[in-house]
Amino acid sequence: MELTQSQINEFNENGFLIIKDFAKEELCNNILEKAKSHLERKQAPIESEQEYMQVSDENITVRRLRQVYDREEVFKEWMTSDDIRPILKQVLNDTPVLTLAHHNSIMTKLAHESTRTFWHQDRRYWNFENDNLVSVWLSLGDEYLENGLLEFIPKSHKLTFSKDRFDEDSNFLDSNKENQELIKTRTSSNLKKGDVVLFHCKTLHHASKNASNEAKISFVYTVRAKSNAPIKNTRSDYKEVILD
Repeated sequence: MELTQSQINEFNENGFLIIKDFAKEELCNNILEKAKSHLERKQAPIESEQEYMQVSDENITVRRLRQVYDREEVFKEWMTSDDIRPILKQVLNDTPVLTLAHHNSIMTKLAHESTRTFWHQDRRYWNFENDNLVSVWLSLGDEYLENGLLEFIPKSHKLTFSKDRFDEDSNFLDSNKENQELIKTRTSSNLKKGDVVLFHCKTLHHASKNASNEAKISFVYTVRAKSNAPIKNTRSDYKEVILD
């Protein structure tokens, strides 16, 4: 499969693109089964809700399973799928490279336990020569606003922001008047199992807490353009996989 020119234009214009019914149900079910097993065991490495919110609590609520590429063969199968490589090459305009230091995760919004994900750009985590990086989000079930659906601010990947519009953790400040006006332009679209969302590393996005009675579980990984090298001796200078 390859993207149409219209889809490429949409990604370039808005900074994100939804591809419906992309991953097969059997693959999604196999990923979900393994993910639930790791979540139940709280198998390290993980990020907890307590860590994200910077609060002390003896109870640990898993927010994400980290470093999933090496956890299960089915996770690796999805991240190296031949089906999506042509698409990633199109949006990067280059050979895609899996950057396993970042966004190599199973993301969770546990029912009534999850916290909000603040508005942010993923670029805050990374150290590369430029911003030609794209995240691949796979929905493993229904995703909608009440259970923590991703919302995006269209065209925000093209904007330049002053530092005072972010907090010390690089979250986009809700209290900033300019930010409030921009946040009014946010958009979202419900997702089903097998839907994929591609989004640029500078596209602002967030997700509310999960107010439903079922956990929401998703899979996200990030690719860079082959020509966009990581900065030496940074966290981003880590194990990678070239998707020729």
